Amino acid sequence: MLEKLQAIREKFLYLEEQLSDPGIVADMDKSKKVNKEYKKLQPIVNAANRYEKVLNDMNSAKDVLNTESDPEMRDMAKEEIAMLQPELDTLEEALKVLLTPRDPEDEKDVIFEIRSGTGGDEAALFAGDLYRMYGKYFAEQGWEVELLEENPGTAGGYSKLVLEVSGDNVYGKLKFESGAHRVQRVPETEAKGRVHTSAATVAVLPKMEPEDIDIRKEDIRTDVFRASGAGGQHVNRTESGVRFTHLPTGAVAESTESRSQHKNREIAMGRLIQQIKEAQLAKEANALSSQRRSLVGSGDRSEKIRTYNWPQNRVTDHRLEGDNKNFNLDRVVEGELGDLIEALTIADNAAKLQADVEQ
Repeated sequence: MLEKLQAIREKFLYLEEQLSDPGIVADMDKSKKVNKEYKKLQPIVNAANRYEKVLNDMNSAKDVLNTESDPEMRDMAKEEIAMLQPELDTLEEALKVLLTPRDPEDEKDVIFEIRSGTGGDEAALFAGDLYRMYGKYFAEQGWEVELLEENPGTAGGYSKLVLEVSGDNVYGKLKFESGAHRVQRVPETEAKGRVHTSAATVAVLPKMEPEDIDIRKEDIRTDVFRASGAGGQHVNRTESGVRFTHLPTGAVAESTESRSQHKNREIAMGRLIQQIKEAQLAKEANALSSQRRSLVGSGDRSEKIRTYNWPQNRVTDHRLEGDNKNFNLDRVVEGELGDLIEALTIADNAAKLQADVEQ
């Protein structure tokens, strides 16, 4: 592990030099890419530096214990070893998690979609609550958010929202949010005070670029068309809607979310790439591909990944186990999702580590 850490430290120092290179600084795209990679390695390097310091202190204390005859010095060395061992174990486990291979898509920006599911007006209101919750979390992370589509519910909230979220490690932190979110509470329209159960779905799609997959321009047919506004109220006089067809596979993807044809091209291309990539994954690992495609489900209350229980002031993530699966609802709905997302990330990394051990 120490050799791997040294290689990462050397890469980190190289990136640090690049960040002060005038040629890199002048190129916005290169600068952004280097800075993103630099920030990704920073937590590993910080943990590695601390780990090596504690390890050196531990080795020094062991040397004293093995060579020193003075009882007082030996007792001090034993005390130091007893104090350092737990920290060393903790740091070693943390580094194992940090060094677990990450999904290469973790650094990608995302298309983030919220839809109301089962529950009528209450589901739309809950979709609005989720939008506010995630909005606060996005702001805390310093991410840029662009609203691409907004379909209000008939009694408030939203039937559908589509956002583009950009920043550092966006998909890495949001990928576990895909699925059905269930709410249990007394709706404002409920006269008898009965608790109702409704649902909304969240879909997190990494923004794919053409270079992420081998697609030839001549294999894509492009169609542009006029797209009406929300509810058909605003007639778009320009051909802003975009549809891409991948001729070899027959995959079709389109976008009408934005009034900008350029933005719709980006969204449609991302969707097309994702379709083609999932088709390739299906050939390599059909089970994994099926799991990815079924992340969201139908939006039924029973297909839940998380439950927001207002009467008990509790959020339960059903993919976690034991006491680790429950969180304070008041904090979560205010956008304090860090602990929840960290718990899901740790569980995912632990599963990967276990899979590596079993192999």
